[in-house]
Amino acid sequence: MSEETFRWLITAGVAASWVALTVTALAMLGIYRSAKKLEDKLGKVAVKAEPALEKAGPMIDSVNAMVTESRPKIAEVLTRANEITITAKEQIARLSQLVNEAADSARVQIERIDTVVGDTVVRVEETTAAIESAVLRPVREVNAVVSGLRAAIGALSRGSRPSVDHVTQDEEMFI
Repeated sequence: MSEETFRWLITAGVAASWVALTVTALAMLGIYRSAKKLEDKLGKVAVKAEPALEKAGPMIDSVNAMVTESRPKIAEVLTRANEITITAKEQIARLSQLVNEAADSARVQIERIDTVVGDTVVRVEETTAAIESAVLRPVREVNAVVSGLRAAIGALSRGSRPSVDHVTQDEEMFI
């Protein structure tokens, strides 16, 4: 469950508790006002309203009992809502800490990977240059020696004077 979903869920639970508490409080206030009005009316017309007073007495007692019973329940609802809020804050703090730690760890790992890849590229380039110089230098030297030997053998096999065709060809190539 994501952090935002968890927050909305806790908010909805607290809101539902608040609505239930408000409705109960309003109902109790209405009952109290009704009982007070009834009591005021009965006080004014006590002589005429004795039968009504006899009927209202048990109702007032019932309302009084209901209010008395509701107080601990309301207190319990408030206590639970408070506990839920505290727990939600703790869980959010833990989740935030976990996300921060994961982000820091990922950042460190990415930096390490970047360093390793950079070092690897440098080493591959150095190795390639070393192999190239180690392999190509001897090949060039051998090629130069072979070319020199060919030229020497060619010069010795032709005799002391080069032919006119060869001299002309060499001059044309020189120009």
